[in-house]
Amino acid sequence: MRFVYAAAGAILLAFATGTFVRAQDADRVVPGGGVHVQGWTGKVDASSARQGRSVNDAKLAQEGSDLHIITGPATTFWNPANTASGDYTVKATFREPKFMEFNSHPHSYGIFIGGTGMGTDQMSLLYCVTYGDGQVMIRGFGPAVFTPLREQPNAAVHKAAAVGQPVTQEIMWRVKGGRAECSVNGTVVAGYNKSEIVGAGKLQSTDGVFGLRFTHNVEAVISGFAMSKG
Repeated sequence: MRFVYAAAGAILLAFATGTFVRAQDADRVVPGGGVHVQGWTGKVDASSARQGRSVNDAKLAQEGSDLHIITGPATTFWNPANTASGDYTVKATFREPKFMEFNSHPHSYGIFIGGTGMGTDQMSLLYCVTYGDGQVMIRGFGPAVFTPLREQPNAAVHKAAAVGQPVTQEIMWRVKGGRAECSVNGTVVAGYNKSEIVGAGKLQSTDGVFGLRFTHNVEAVISGFAMSKG
């Protein structure tokens, strides 16, 4: 019992001080998993596949006009009909309903753009994700992983008030005039000229499929997921 109390205290202390260590917890299996939204599909990361996990171990469901995602294995979700080209904006609001059950320590979620080769070993995309402890990261597949911005604190990213408390983030990609910028809660947190993110080992183009990116063992409700031109 002393071990349980000590472990819980360590989690609370780490959260309060902002010194979380990303535990290497194994992928969970989500009951009733699979993609339950018409037109959508998903693909788990290779590291999750090596654990024997598949997209049926995560869950994507429709709740009214919202999407509800629970992972499970780290998963990329998309609808092949959702494509963008030229100048465009993709945005959504993410709400972590709990920070304890699945989100026992900070895990990331967000939006990807520039998707090509979706569902194959040559899948290429770039995502902007946030963590409930106030960090942000930009990472992609090209198809190997590349990371323009490693996870780091940013004042624009909301922090959950405490373990077990919800947190909400608005995440947006804007591609315009040869540049791609990610904003969180209305503030640009990272921006790149296309020459920095398109090329060998990176994106094929900023044009392509857009969708949702979730790491493992995280839950969020997504509202207002949409693309606009210009």
